[in-house]
Amino acid sequence: MRFEDRTQNLSARLGAIQICALALLGICVVRLYNLQIVHGDFYRERAVNQRLHSLAIPAPRGAILDRFGRVLVDSRPIYDVILQRETSRNPDLDGLSAHLPTVLEIDPDYLLERFAEIKTNPAYKSILIKENATVGDIAWVEAHSLEFPALQIEQRPQRHYPKDGLLAHVLGYVGEISSQQLEKPQYKDSGYKPGDVIGKKGLEATYDEYLRGREGHRTVIVDSRGRIRDVIGIIEPRPGQDLVTTLDLDLQQAAEEQLRNSPSQRGVIIAMDPNNGEILALASYPTFDPNLFTGRIATKEGRAEYAALLRNPDTPLYNRAIQGRYPPGSTWKIPMAVAALQQGVITLDDSRLHCGGGIQIGNKFTRCMGNHGKPDLHTAIMKSCDGYFYRLGLKMGLPGIMRMVDEFKLNEPTGIDLPHELVSWTPSPEFKARFNPQAPEWTDIDTVYASFGQVYDFVTPISLLRAIAAVGVGGSLSTPHLLKEVRARGNPEEESYRPPRQYAGVEAGVVRMTKEQDGAVVKAMWSVVNEAGTATGIRKDGFDIAGKTGTAQVVGLGKDVGRNKDHSWFVSYAPAFEPEIAVLALIENSGFGSRHAAPAARAIYDVYFDKGRRLNEEQQIAQVPNR
Repeated sequence: MRFEDRTQNLSARLGAIQICALALLGICVVRLYNLQIVHGDFYRERAVNQRLHSLAIPAPRGAILDRFGRVLVDSRPIYDVILQRETSRNPDLDGLSAHLPTVLEIDPDYLLERFAEIKTNPAYKSILIKENATVGDIAWVEAHSLEFPALQIEQRPQRHYPKDGLLAHVLGYVGEISSQQLEKPQYKDSGYKPGDVIGKKGLEATYDEYLRGREGHRTVIVDSRGRIRDVIGIIEPRPGQDLVTTLDLDLQQAAEEQLRNSPSQRGVIIAMDPNNGEILALASYPTFDPNLFTGRIATKEGRAEYAALLRNPDTPLYNRAIQGRYPPGSTWKIPMAVAALQQGVITLDDSRLHCGGGIQIGNKFTRCMGNHGKPDLHTAIMKSCDGYFYRLGLKMGLPGIMRMVDEFKLNEPTGIDLPHELVSWTPSPEFKARFNPQAPEWTDIDTVYASFGQVYDFVTPISLLRAIAAVGVGGSLSTPHLLKEVRARGNPEEESYRPPRQYAGVEAGVVRMTKEQDGAVVKAMWSVVNEAGTATGIRKDGFDIAGKTGTAQVVGLGKDVGRNKDHSWFVSYAPAFEPEIAVLALIENSGFGSRHAAPAARAIYDVYFDKGRRLNEEQQIAQVPNR
């Protein structure tokens, strides 16, 4: 007899298992159909994207040259210390944190910022640890390759700027694009991405689109662990274009030497071709080393150096030529003289006004530096008679002074191709109300002050130079600019070209005056240097200079000592009656314009004249036939 246990329904259980198996199999089939047929293209693309990656190859940045082709800025090969995680999937971060701040002189906070990128960057992307590694750094990394295999040395180009901060405010510097910049439309819409190196200041920033070139790409196959297995394609980068500037390196070096050796070691010297606005030299002092921002800024010493620049009361990061606002002193008398003739307040036949040693307005007596009797316009400019211009300003009135400002565009940016240019502050009822809210009404004494470059006149050096240089060339206000040519490099299909906005001869306007009026003011400026004026000490035989000195008060009389001493100005052009070059010199807190600013300008003219004479002699020798 066969025993049969009917307490467990095995047949029912077996059937249930079969049904479940078939259901699971059906679900798998449906899922596979959905993945491979319905969404096959989508997942196929994702798989390829996970397997193939494009790595950027930086483009060599274009050089910046002076007008004669001398290199001012270029890129040179350097070595970086990087963390390459393909070699070591889990680098010893604790060990690296213990050693690197000391042996590689890296700021610990900066190192932690770099290590934080491990969480966000895939394994095939290396992480920069230190730029511009020294020989000692390289030796230490190689000596510890077994202990820290993820630490490696990589070569790349780095921007190299002139020594001693030469041209720092003009050239600017480059740096890694910030997250704040990436949020701005001009960067977001132009294909920039984190890690890109861009121009931050100066010409590097203004012409970044030409200098930076077009990066290349390396297409690689990456495995499931993020390691590169093969390179399947390379698109070579296109080098950036070279920037030929209007600068003359010889004049620039002379300008910076004058400022470096000046009493205050603070000031501005600008040299410009008044016929077309080409900047030949632009020096702002004190200066800084742009190389700090291309490497040392990552080190503890570099960050301390940057912090010291920010704290420095002499503001070395500040471009005084386009951002400084200064009372112009007696240099203001030149546009005042032109405007008075334009407006018919005086004429060439009847221009005499009393000096009186100064002027009494109410209970306030404003003095002149001398007593010049009743001078005409020529003598008033030559002797820099304040009393004359007090009365001239009252005859013009505030509306006349404001028309002068509009005519010379002193209340507008010049349009120079450098970032962050500021606009001068000029006389107006609105400015008085903002400047002195306790006494907002404009009075006659305010007009007196506004007529000789004090209290309500604060001009940028570049705008003042443009205005006075225009007098030397019949009234043409050209746009100051530093770009002469963008020159293609490494691609014969590209042609050199000159962007039209900055190219020579772009006019910002014309000061309307007759030839006779212009000639009278030019002759008076010539007399300042060549007859019995305030700057006869810089007279140069064979190269007539026309100019105007200025001594601008910073504080009231009796308090003008030390950092509150008067500013020293000289604005000029030469040759006087057919100008080739215009020069402005401003030496802060150094006293009379004739004592410091005028000799500094004369040094620039000496270099220019001697260089021109030497070139002429060489041309004459070249033209002599061989016998």
